[in-house]
Amino acid sequence: MRRNTSITLLTLGHACVDVYQGAVASLVPYLVAERAYGYAAASGVVLAASLLSSVAQPLFGVLTDRRAVSWLLPAGTLLAGLGIALSGTSGSYAFTLAVVAVSGTGVAAYHPESARVARLAAGDSHGAMGWFSLGGNVGFALAPVLVAAVVGTHGLRWTPLLALPALAGAALALTVLRSPARRRPLGAAPAAGTDDRAAFLRLSLAVVCRSVVFTGLSSFLSLYAAQRLGGGPAAGTTALFVLYLGGALGSVLGGVLAGRLDRVTVCRRAYLLSAVAVAGVVLVPGPALYLCVALTSVGLYVPFSLQVTLGQDYLPSRVGTAGGVTLGLSVGIGGLASPLVGRVADATSLRTALAPLVLMPLLSWLLLRTLPEPAGPGRREDPPAGDAQRAVPKSWVQ
Repeated sequence: MRRNTSITLLTLGHACVDVYQGAVASLVPYLVAERAYGYAAASGVVLAASLLSSVAQPLFGVLTDRRAVSWLLPAGTLLAGLGIALSGTSGSYAFTLAVVAVSGTGVAAYHPESARVARLAAGDSHGAMGWFSLGGNVGFALAPVLVAAVVGTHGLRWTPLLALPALAGAALALTVLRSPARRRPLGAAPAAGTDDRAAFLRLSLAVVCRSVVFTGLSSFLSLYAAQRLGGGPAAGTTALFVLYLGGALGSVLGGVLAGRLDRVTVCRRAYLLSAVAVAGVVLVPGPALYLCVALTSVGLYVPFSLQVTLGQDYLPSRVGTAGGVTLGLSVGIGGLASPLVGRVADATSLRTALAPLVLMPLLSWLLLRTLPEPAGPGRREDPPAGDAQRAVPKSWVQ
């Protein structure tokens, strides 16, 4: 199987999995409408999906560093779909939290191994990793559309239909695993290079700040847009779709920009754009809200795939762990802040609760100002001919 075919299949599979990350926030308005959840209760559902995922993903990353566990790709996909499929079948709040947590576990199982496999298939191509990240963004963008089509039309009891993307994603993963050339992209890679744990820690903190703002917005944006624009659920679904679709553009743009500038510089400038755009979401009235949402999403997703490869280059001997932390934190830790946002919204207003999110991209920007561009497979510069073998770890050579 040629490299571009592997990336294509992994990209499509990534889209199928990340439908279920976007589905959690997309279900919030329907949980509020059908079950009369308050902001705090609704954010608890987001927390249930993200808390276990954020803890489990680094653990799965450690596992992938020790052995090839490619079976996690179809298994994680099916588990992610199962949890969301069951989320509307019972009126019990505890049951809903439990099955959404199961979905989060499936997401956690999938991402570290998929990030490792995608990086091996991509080599040092930022564009290829951008396409892989694009798959996740497309999944996020499709989530509100799918949820609206199923749950908005038939109610929460029809959530079992949402298992269909998981079945498709598992089939795609099995296609990769059964390929005659599967050993080349999926085999375990030998450890190489020197770890820079201090830089990786600072990068992880920047990812946490990004996670807080993105998860806080995605959890409440549909309700916020409906309030600000007066368009009801349709306005909320549109705003959430714009948020996720802008992420698709940002992922591809990040790969393109990293071919011209170093990754750290691209990430810093993107976070400055995000800070301005989030302020616009909170302050700008009328339909211009959609433009601010789009700019926020682009700014937050330009660094997304670049941070994954930066983390892997800071920890070249533990690429699975690096992928688990950067991908896990980017989805999970932000969910820890969602209940706090919900409580503030219950006590004051949703607009007041979202205002502090403006600070998060600025904190990411400050942290990235302290980071070097690592030497290694992801750097922009081509190494001198005599240093080529020393500059490129064996783990990335196809």
